[in-house]
Amino acid sequence: MRKWNLCMLLFLTGTLLFAAEGNSQAESLVARATAAETMFTVNNLWMLIGTFLVFIMHLGFALLETGLTRAKNCVNILCKNLATPCIGILTFLLIGFGLMYPGNDWLIGGVLGFGGSGLDCPPGDAGLIGYNGGRYTCWTDFIFQAMFAATSVTIVSGAVAGRIRLSSYLIFALFYAAFVYPVVGSWGWGGGWLASLNFHDLAGSTFVHSVGGWAALAGVILLGPRTGKFVGGISRPIMAHNMPLATIGVFLLWFGWFGFNGASAFSADPYLVSYIVVTTTLSACAGCMTAMFTSWSIQKKPDLSMMLNGVLAGLVAITAGADCVSITSSIVIGGIGGVIVVLAVYWFDRLFLDDPVGALAVHLVNGVWGTLAVGIFSPDFKFLPQLVGVIAVGAASFLSASVLFLLIKRFWGLRTSEEEEIRGLDLSEHGMEAYGGFQIFQNE
Repeated sequence: MRKWNLCMLLFLTGTLLFAAEGNSQAESLVARATAAETMFTVNNLWMLIGTFLVFIMHLGFALLETGLTRAKNCVNILCKNLATPCIGILTFLLIGFGLMYPGNDWLIGGVLGFGGSGLDCPPGDAGLIGYNGGRYTCWTDFIFQAMFAATSVTIVSGAVAGRIRLSSYLIFALFYAAFVYPVVGSWGWGGGWLASLNFHDLAGSTFVHSVGGWAALAGVILLGPRTGKFVGGISRPIMAHNMPLATIGVFLLWFGWFGFNGASAFSADPYLVSYIVVTTTLSACAGCMTAMFTSWSIQKKPDLSMMLNGVLAGLVAITAGADCVSITSSIVIGGIGGVIVVLAVYWFDRLFLDDPVGALAVHLVNGVWGTLAVGIFSPDFKFLPQLVGVIAVGAASFLSASVLFLLIKRFWGLRTSEEEEIRGLDLSEHGMEAYGGFQIFQNE
């Protein structure tokens, strides 16, 4: 009887221990599932915050371009900067997302693919926590990437300000955002041939800024300078009308860049995001300081517009490698960017290329510099793939933009008349003024 009782006691003890172990395993599974859901929520929220920050950059571009151009063209600038993100986001929905991220649906291996039109997110958890490793939803993926598509085209707006027809610009923006930006971007970000070479561009020194910069160069060449800019082989300064607006615009762009670069980590990883934000900030600061001292040494006075573009130069330059260069390197990259942005402004002026806001010097020149800097300063990436990417993207972007502008010029018309330009695009194209009740003179 005692043996029987002992056996029963051992059996009950084993059962309880087994049950306790089972409960412990179940609790562990629940805890892991809860942790995964929590991280999914945090990552997705950070990606959406980054999206909002990139969106506000369009206001920064609008204010910067408005401030650096003439008062009689303010409404026109604002109209373009309002329409551009709308065009970019809608075209990215219709065709751009499928072109940029074709998945396995490559038509020409690594060069051209198409994953389908529209946004067909998987139903249920497959489009939520089951999408892309459980970091963010399909919807978040789309809207974050759509903001970049719109940003690339916005760069063109400032470079061609003051003399392009609004309708011509909108036609260009439509086709460039719908086809050129996503196809070129697919070469790297979509898993194309540049990705196979280990080409690195974190947030778009090449795929956003230089893609827009090369298009701006094509537009500036084919449009020609503003009336009165170059007279008798001499460049005549056309002064900005509102430096406070331009300064506010740059601060908004700087603020938005924390999402532009930071959310390109594609997670809320505390180390990576904070590191990217630090390198981004340091590069911008260095760019501002070196641009100030460079302009000071050349003009004998510090130029605020050069300092503003120095900030942007540092931001553009670090955008490719903010995640993979050292703290010291980020300062050097931004510092060099600040010097070359000033020199590039003077260089383009000597070439009689009229860029009212310095978009070529900021986005094109420093987009190239920042991409190459990854191969110079990062131990993880080589210089040759970076150089190949710069050349390939530059050639494709410039040729595509040139063809688009030439077709628009041939069949639609590209430039406003001299009379309309002198009168100002606000009145000639929109029938309204930005500053009602004030006399806007032709030389403003």
